[in-house]
Amino acid sequence: MLNPNHQIQLEYFSPSLKLKSSESSANIAKINIVGSPVTALPFEVQINIILEWAMSKVSKVVCVANSHMLIEAHWHPEFSAILRNADIVTPDGMPLVWMLRLMGMRTQNRVAGLDILLSVCKLAPLRDIKIFFLGSEIVILENMRKKLEYLFPHIKIAGMEPLPFRPLTDIEDEAIIKKIHDSGAGIVFVSLGCPKQEYWMNQHKNQIKAVMIGLGGAFPVFAETQKRAPYLIRHLGGEWLYRLIQEPVRLLNRYSKTIPVFIWLVFKQLLSLALVRKN
Repeated sequence: MLNPNHQIQLEYFSPSLKLKSSESSANIAKINIVGSPVTALPFEVQINIILEWAMSKVSKVVCVANSHMLIEAHWHPEFSAILRNADIVTPDGMPLVWMLRLMGMRTQNRVAGLDILLSVCKLAPLRDIKIFFLGSEIVILENMRKKLEYLFPHIKIAGMEPLPFRPLTDIEDEAIIKKIHDSGAGIVFVSLGCPKQEYWMNQHKNQIKAVMIGLGGAFPVFAETQKRAPYLIRHLGGEWLYRLIQEPVRLLNRYSKTIPVFIWLVFKQLLSLALVRKN
């Protein structure tokens, strides 16, 4: 049941949505972090670009990146190519935000999956944009629909479709593409987990005429089947520990492998940068 006192908490949001000429989708700045390009633009600007694309019904891929995703790209060249080909790679994790700031983007803020979801769902109706939700489980999608319609009465949900854990057959895949196309969706939120959702979006680039955004674990958090870390913990970069406490079996192995590698690669990159600046 929805809490009638529930308030939407956006970390970076303003109703001012008019794009400046210098903030058009043609000027998307990206900075290399441990081998992958990360979009270095404020939260509001990235949201504006996404909405601009959605209104034009163009096929775009938005990856929501944290340190785990960048290490997956470091280990797997084919996945690295997907991030390089993505139209936007947002800095979801605070370590990425800190790196961007250290590399000159002093005012960079976090562009997290759940905040993208909340902002887009609030602003899309103002631009007559329909949203399609793809992936996750039926129960989670049903809970999301109730909460979305409660929080955003004017939202236009184009469809909600869970996907099986197994690979889709060609017939099933064509049916999904047709369903999204016929729905008129300008934005497709994809929740299949990393890296599966990024592979899926890359595979369907130019087949689905909408902005595809990989949200990973944002669906269950929004549906309140999982808890989000409090703001202070997120701001201090401790969300990974908060998640680990909730899902130790699933995440301990991942974190023990990826976090040390990320720290080492960051150290090497910053050292190299310092040497270049010194010379």
